[in-house]
Amino acid sequence: MILAAGRGERMRPLTDHTPKPLMMAGGEPLIGWHIRRLAACGVTDLVINHAWLGERLETAIGAGEAYGVNIAWSREAEALETAGGIAQALPLLGEGPFVVVSSDVLTDLDFAPLMRETALLDGKKRMIHLILVDNPPHHPGGDFVLCEDGRVSADPEAAGQRLTYAGIGGYHPALFAELACQSPVRHPLRPLLVDAMTRGQVTGVHFKGTWLDVGTAERLDEANRIAHQWESA
Repeated sequence: MILAAGRGERMRPLTDHTPKPLMMAGGEPLIGWHIRRLAACGVTDLVINHAWLGERLETAIGAGEAYGVNIAWSREAEALETAGGIAQALPLLGEGPFVVVSSDVLTDLDFAPLMRETALLDGKKRMIHLILVDNPPHHPGGDFVLCEDGRVSADPEAAGQRLTYAGIGGYHPALFAELACQSPVRHPLRPLLVDAMTRGQVTGVHFKGTWLDVGTAERLDEANRIAHQWESA
């Protein structure tokens, strides 16, 4: 699932008429980079949610033919936040674990290892597998601690390296079962993550490749620079 329902407030006025996932990074919209990388590792069935200017997303990307994938759209009358959006999309995602990708990051992550780890989530002992990155300048305190045993903790005093959640991870649908019964409902993701971490159900990996949170116009310029380097390589 690719998350694409955000308003992009920090990038206004750029996002007043263009949804942030369609902002260009090199010759490809931000969301297009994800679709291409997912398709390259054999992912052909995608769900994308949207709210703000969602019809423009659908018009631009359609059913995914140009990328060689099949896209189902989860339409939100108003943005339901991350967990609420995933809960609404569960009927489209099926009963097995799935990967979630935020559309407003740029990365050269190889999704294949994440797909393999996601397939191992059992909804009991392991509920979530997160991609974590070095803390960027705009978020120096990080989000969670990656412990030596591969578990992820929300306890700031836990032994390990404090890192930032990349907006990419594998999830078991059981995590969202209660929300799905109330859907549509606005609900953030972090409380679900913290609860699962408290139960020891979250693992993670430290990704050291290229990753950028494209949350401002300045970082969109940086995304353009990175993407042009990829295209000229």
